[in-house]
Amino acid sequence: MGNGNGGTPPEGGGRPEGVPDLPPEWGTVVIPDDLSELAEESAAIRKDLRRRARQDTWRRRLGWPVRGGTGQSSLRIPLLIMAVAVLATLASLFAVTWPGRQQPLPPPVARQSGSAPMPSRTMPALDLIDVDGSPVSLRGLLPAAVMLTDGCDCTRLVADTAAAAKPGVTVVMVTKSSAPPPRASTPRGPGTGAASVRMLADPTGELRGSLQLGTQGTGQVATVLLVARTGEIISTVPAAQTIEQFRGDLARLS
Repeated sequence: MGNGNGGTPPEGGGRPEGVPDLPPEWGTVVIPDDLSELAEESAAIRKDLRRRARQDTWRRRLGWPVRGGTGQSSLRIPLLIMAVAVLATLASLFAVTWPGRQQPLPPPVARQSGSAPMPSRTMPALDLIDVDGSPVSLRGLLPAAVMLTDGCDCTRLVADTAAAAKPGVTVVMVTKSSAPPPRASTPRGPGTGAASVRMLADPTGELRGSLQLGTQGTGQVATVLLVARTGEIISTVPAAQTIEQFRGDLARLS
């Protein structure tokens, strides 16, 4: 309208005074007589507005700033990350401490009655005294059944040991007496092929002390050590009274 107040337009078809021109980037603007012709453009605009509304809703839920908003930072994302880290840590601790994941204890090692295997101990390199007073290397008699008979009347036990020992196995009687009896009186295993018995003296008790065997009792009780050729003590019987207490280990001695 002319002058923007219902008047007639100026001569020559110019723009009315007081009304600005449309932006040139809009191009040619055509206003249809029937508004239904704009239905397609209206539907596209409404679809775009709904899409933007959904995006803005999810951005608000995740704590992200809404496009066109103030852009203020939110604590939701850091809190979410911390919650996930705490849950992962708790799950790891629960998996480690779960009773079903504990390793079963190893079964106890079966031991024969009256014997105590000592696979990690070896016979010390000692020289004991023979009947003639000369030193004898104890390791030079291996494999051997070493019987400490201090204060023991163990003649029968020594004879049974010599009879049960394999050929090549020496039965060694060790006493504290400084003068062992002559070899002629040393007990022998009955029958042909029985192992010989060596009688040696250990006046200072060095063998018993080095192996920490304690003191020797009295009566018909001896301490028996079964020593392999390598010097390994495969079994010890601290209070042997009969051959049955170590017969099985003696049979395997070689």
